Amino acid sequence: MSTTELTKADSIPDNTTDEVSAITADTLTAPKTDIEECENCHKPLSGPFCGNCGQEADSTLKYFWVVILHLLDDIFSFDSRASRTLFPLITRPAFLTNEYFAGRRVHYVPPLRLYLFISIVFFITLKFFVASENNNVLNINDKQGMVTQLETHIKKLETEEISLRKATETVPMAEGDVADDGDVESEQKREKLLEDIAKFNGYLTDLNRDYSEGDNKKIIKVTRELVELEFEKATADLTDKEQERITKLLSKRDKILNGVETGVSKSDFTIGNTEDGSLRFDFLSDESNKKLEQFSKDFSEKAEKAFNSDTGPLVEQVISKLPQLMFILLPLFAALLKIMYAFSKRLYMEHLTVALHSHSFIFVALLLSEMLDVFVEYLNPTSPDIAGFVEAIASGLLVWIPIYLFLMQKRVYKQGKFFTLIKFSIIGTIYSVMIAVTGIVAVVWGIMGT
Repeated sequence: MSTTELTKADSIPDNTTDEVSAITADTLTAPKTDIEECENCHKPLSGPFCGNCGQEADSTLKYFWVVILHLLDDIFSFDSRASRTLFPLITRPAFLTNEYFAGRRVHYVPPLRLYLFISIVFFITLKFFVASENNNVLNINDKQGMVTQLETHIKKLETEEISLRKATETVPMAEGDVADDGDVESEQKREKLLEDIAKFNGYLTDLNRDYSEGDNKKIIKVTRELVELEFEKATADLTDKEQERITKLLSKRDKILNGVETGVSKSDFTIGNTEDGSLRFDFLSDESNKKLEQFSKDFSEKAEKAFNSDTGPLVEQVISKLPQLMFILLPLFAALLKIMYAFSKRLYMEHLTVALHSHSFIFVALLLSEMLDVFVEYLNPTSPDIAGFVEAIASGLLVWIPIYLFLMQKRVYKQGKFFTLIKFSIIGTIYSVMIAVTGIVAVVWGIMGT
């Protein structure tokens, strides 16, 4: 140690040395509350991420509601970016896509997050719309709906019969009196009501049978057609051919119920390419053909049961499969754009961005249109003028979809109207076929899941 250092050391007061020692001891023994360090590599932190290993400083062990809020933020970034994204997504074709390509991305929700959130909301909402009582979308041969109609109709007939019976009971005839035409007509009408009540109760019993047992399948099928004609008869006069059809159906129903008509009826849903109705391919092995035939048989049975009974479970199954299938369809649509615009020198990821933005717009437009239609139903009884205006907006949204997509394609790929129209038509035709195939796959998948 030099003379200068010794002099400085000697010049420090004793009490100052004690204070320094105390501070040093406190620092060593005190818990590290003020100095943050990475839990992974234990290096000091200077921001939200570790500069040494990159781990996030924020702990994942939080209250459940905090985790949910963070998840929503990760999916959709619920901040000012949402408002800056949704409005141009609906009203300005290709704006978000071109902004993303130009590198101006921080102010908008990323395309994939945008699509994920909107598609989740769309398909969840679609399920509620389809399940609602006032919506008949995808309502195929809904047996349960017919049962409900029958029960309502029977209650109506019973109420009329009770009213007539009470009316005749309150005015008793004196001994020796002759019933007038009005009394006779009321009694005849009451007898007719009793016959109708018994008839419709019989139909109701038939529809509530177990579809999978005995000849119930044939009875349910005949009864459903009978009920449809009976309801039509109640509102309008039937043609001679329809009256004849009712007579034949009643006769057939009696034969089935009495066991006269026997034998297994051919399924309405059969899949086969041979004379005996089985499904076989020469290029497959015998074992593979057996598995294929078993699959076709199971599918036919499930399809017939699904379409000839309550279709609610089938509809739910189909809707639950659509999000996964649409997510698979997105890269295929991007590949189609890549092929049609092969000379645009754009990367595949750019075409995928176009696909994400266009599908997000379609889902939002359809969702808004469906919500407005529901709003129209509530407005119609009280405010028909406002309901008409709202209905026009809902229809306008549907018309806006193809116009928007055409303008988007033109502004992104920057080609003339003529060439854009040609390519737009080709892409639309091919994609419509892809959508149809996707729908068929969803129905098949849904049937096998019921």
